[in-house]
Amino acid sequence: MWRSKNFTRRGILALGAAAASAAVLTACSGSSGAPAPAAGGNSSIVWSTWGTPEELTRFNEFNKQFMERHPDIKVKLQPVASYGEYHSKLLAQLTSKTAPDVFYVGDDKLGQFVSSKRLMPLDEMMGSATSKTKKEDFFPGTFGAAQQDGVTYAAPNDVNNDALWYDKKVLATAGITEDPAALAAEGKWTTDKYLEMNDKIAAAGLTGSMFWNYWATHYGWISAQGGTAYDASGKFVGNSDPKTLAAVETLGKYFQDKKFIAADTLPDGAGADSRFVTHKAGFFAQGRYTIGTLKGAGVEADYDVVDWPTPDGKPAPTGIAASYLAVNADTKHKDAAFTFWTEFLSAEGQTFRLTGGGNAVPSIKGADEVVLEDSYPTHAQTFLDMRDIGFANYPAEAAVPALSTDISDLFLDLYEGKNDARGTLDKVAALIEAKTAK
Repeated sequence: MWRSKNFTRRGILALGAAAASAAVLTACSGSSGAPAPAAGGNSSIVWSTWGTPEELTRFNEFNKQFMERHPDIKVKLQPVASYGEYHSKLLAQLTSKTAPDVFYVGDDKLGQFVSSKRLMPLDEMMGSATSKTKKEDFFPGTFGAAQQDGVTYAAPNDVNNDALWYDKKVLATAGITEDPAALAAEGKWTTDKYLEMNDKIAAAGLTGSMFWNYWATHYGWISAQGGTAYDASGKFVGNSDPKTLAAVETLGKYFQDKKFIAADTLPDGAGADSRFVTHKAGFFAQGRYTIGTLKGAGVEADYDVVDWPTPDGKPAPTGIAASYLAVNADTKHKDAAFTFWTEFLSAEGQTFRLTGGGNAVPSIKGADEVVLEDSYPTHAQTFLDMRDIGFANYPAEAAVPALSTDISDLFLDLYEGKNDARGTLDKVAALIEAKTAK
């Protein structure tokens, strides 16, 4: 379900049509207020998330089936009306010991929650005989800040890596006869070829590429171009790495020349989705949820996906946005909470939640068929290939509240011509040092 970064760039996810049912559900109490196990061993657990009406409906369907499998465990969903309000409310609940037993955490907030020591360590239970989610079943790059000092405190529900969606009609209008996915299959999807296509699209009076301004864009581009943002120790080294500087110089130039556009900056009523489905942009870096946008507009046949270009045409790691599921360290129903947690994240659970929705990529082995269903887009395998080698936000950065957002603001200055690549990277390094002492 996760759409990457936070939702300030696309508007807050209101529950809308789900308000009526939510009014009933939000009345449930959190962990400390949940009833103690009955004499017969029954447990009642509460879990919380944000989500669209469609997602909440699917979650309630999951709850119903879970309770049919486990009649001794009662499950209640406690939705929060917006992503923007969700984490502050959850932190307050954790402080007052009224938090849900199980809850979602966004990747931009996860490090803060892990550092708070209010999440239950999961390694022992994940390795138990009752676990349906062994640690090795997840793709390593998806954990990110969920693991600290060798301890696992959460696991990704599912993920969304930003593939490059491309509009075949726009490419044709620009006189481009080569297909990006075909080039990628031949090992010829190079940075030079991609930039050449953007030049031609811009010359035709259209937008070359659209990106959301968040960590996966700038760090994904740096990685794809062979640069290094953070070293293995968690220290930011981007301002001292020549390849990173060169990558950011190119990124800045194409934004300043308006061949790349920051989707966040487009006006209401004429946003990135609208521009893309009306054939006004060649490429759009987004996740699987774009399927719904294209099908809703009835233009899906005109689009496909490709991974990010690299200097030599060989695939490189790029950013994976994710949301995570954690267990309250103070839950009174540890076993029941873990049973729900492990089944929700299992291959069966992810298959149930993601089938037919077209909005995310599984984070666990054994559920990939949901991405390949309907054989759409034609190169849907790209999402899986990118996930397999991709990376979540750097733990050192994700652990500091608002740091990723502040860094994105510095990159926006670059994109708007208010700074150059060297100045931007130096400011990023100084900001990180000031906030992390690394």
